[in-house]
Amino acid sequence: MSVDAPPLPDVLAGPLLRRLTPERLVMWLVASRPLELALMLHPEGQPPRRLTLSDERLQRIAVGEHAWLHLIDVALATPLPTGILIAYDLKVRDDTGERGIAEWAPHLLHEEASYPSFVLAERHHRLLHGSCRKPHHDGPDGLAHADTWLAGRYRQPQEWPAWLLLTGDQVYADDVAGPMLVAIHALIARLGLFDEALSGATVPDSQALYRDAATYYRREALLPDTESNSALRDRFFGGVRKPIFTTANAHNHLITFAEVIAMYLLAWSPVPWRLIETAPPPLDDEWQQRFQTERAIIGRFVEGLPACARLLAHLPTLMIFDDHDVTDDWNLTADWEQIAYGNPFSRRIIGNALLAYLLCQGWGNDPDRLAELTAHSATLMEQARQNAGWLPAEEQDALLQRLLRFQGWEYRIPGAPPLLVLDTRTRRWRSERHPTRPSGLMDWEALIELQEGMLDAPSAIIVSPAPMFGVKLIEAVQRLFALAGKPLLVDAENWMAHRGAASVMLNIFRHSRTPGNYVILSGDVHYSFAYDIELRHRQSGPRLWQITSSGIKNTFPITLLDWFDRLNRWLYAPRSPLNWFTKRRRLAIHPRDPDLAKAGERLWNGCGMGLVDFDNEGCPSNIRHLDARGFEVGFPPARDAKSQSVCRRADDGLA
Repeated sequence: MSVDAPPLPDVLAGPLLRRLTPERLVMWLVASRPLELALMLHPEGQPPRRLTLSDERLQRIAVGEHAWLHLIDVALATPLPTGILIAYDLKVRDDTGERGIAEWAPHLLHEEASYPSFVLAERHHRLLHGSCRKPHHDGPDGLAHADTWLAGRYRQPQEWPAWLLLTGDQVYADDVAGPMLVAIHALIARLGLFDEALSGATVPDSQALYRDAATYYRREALLPDTESNSALRDRFFGGVRKPIFTTANAHNHLITFAEVIAMYLLAWSPVPWRLIETAPPPLDDEWQQRFQTERAIIGRFVEGLPACARLLAHLPTLMIFDDHDVTDDWNLTADWEQIAYGNPFSRRIIGNALLAYLLCQGWGNDPDRLAELTAHSATLMEQARQNAGWLPAEEQDALLQRLLRFQGWEYRIPGAPPLLVLDTRTRRWRSERHPTRPSGLMDWEALIELQEGMLDAPSAIIVSPAPMFGVKLIEAVQRLFALAGKPLLVDAENWMAHRGAASVMLNIFRHSRTPGNYVILSGDVHYSFAYDIELRHRQSGPRLWQITSSGIKNTFPITLLDWFDRLNRWLYAPRSPLNWFTKRRRLAIHPRDPDLAKAGERLWNGCGMGLVDFDNEGCPSNIRHLDARGFEVGFPPARDAKSQSVCRRADDGLA
């Protein structure tokens, strides 16, 4: 750090509200030093409470010389009330006294508020959900818009969502703008984030990586130039243009643990941006022009970060990974896994991103279940502190190997109805026909565990990062490419791509002891839609709703999606011969038309967040998309669905 650099602020990011209940509060933040904290609670109409955060209530893990993750985990002997505003404050204590959030993070306060607040919902009556937040996508940020929406209801606690669900691709570790990577490296230096040795690369360690001429826009050049690494290069750094759906840009793929940690800080907080400079690196004319274009977009992203941080400080938030949190097409096929995990360099890249996910996302979802992994991580980071800021390579690889083998990223939130968040990335059902064909998104054992978690519940909300029921034309195109042995070209990842996984999933829905009402919340695809679904030949249900919201800050190519949308409606119309031969014979699917869409459109393409209201039976009573351009899009019930608004109740014999 330069001797002329101003002192670092105590808090760099957060607090983020994580798993909150009347009996337990979990919060996450990042500080420049290990903090002594006190938590003040101000339930509306009740006396305030002061909670000193002892070591039993406050865990700290260093990830750099001036970067400490803090997890506040407080069990409450006297439960907090539900349905009212509860203001809170985090007092940072030092030799000069105490300072509250209004002093060290005034951007977290709504207008005329003295503190941030939260509401503990009695049941899961409303959920805000979304996925796919890419900083350099040229569009508005759905998180910032959701903060504006919440501000308009600040004094109406009954209007607040029970949870904010981030259902995948909270960061893009594999698709990084040049200015963002420059900011990442500047923040690494400013905070002294830990270094590491690199095995299998042409550079020996992280410092050499940051200095290398190929570190911006040409990271594929850092792989060993051998024939055995050609497939690895294609998968991680090829920047392969995908002719059907998206353009993959992996030239700036994050590699080190420090890079991914810095990305989280820069994606969730405006504070780190105030500590660094982002001057352009030496680039040729082509990349220099691209850098300047991206720099303007990133500048607009940074302007919205105070609002994003404010939303995360007010709504309890649950998260789950999808592929871009780690790398594009993560575990897509058995062949992909064999190549990626067989190389020490790619294994390190994947493992570093998963370690950062554990500490920045997973930890707050389920601290008890992940306690052993976070304790192992804390030991590794303490060894780095004792080793002049370098992660010991052998110990780092041992932890990453443990993470890659871990089964337990999924979790369940009790309530009415129960909320089940799925891991569709690490427990996959590999194709038995050919290793290049797409794997099922969950294997047989994981699906059976899902079923057991829903037994005898009258209804359930399932969070599946990828839609269980998607757009048939797009799935058909994906299937054609998969059959041709090219699933990587089109992201051929959907529940129907693997016959075994699809069959078991449908059987779960048909089981007599699983719920009569299912709501499936998804993201991933960069457009939004809603389906009402019934099982054919079943007089008593169950009822299903597929509700997809994507992306928070990402969209599908407009013209291409318009063609897919209209062709899908024409090719798979009820009387179409193609539909007769390809229809899901056990399902009756009724798409909902967005109320602001043009005639013939069923897919909504716009950055924003999904908002779903639930009735007392756990069925969706109102489905909306909070479009970040400043308006709401409704998804009213499908006209061709019979009595679709009527839910299956316990007395239907399905509870």
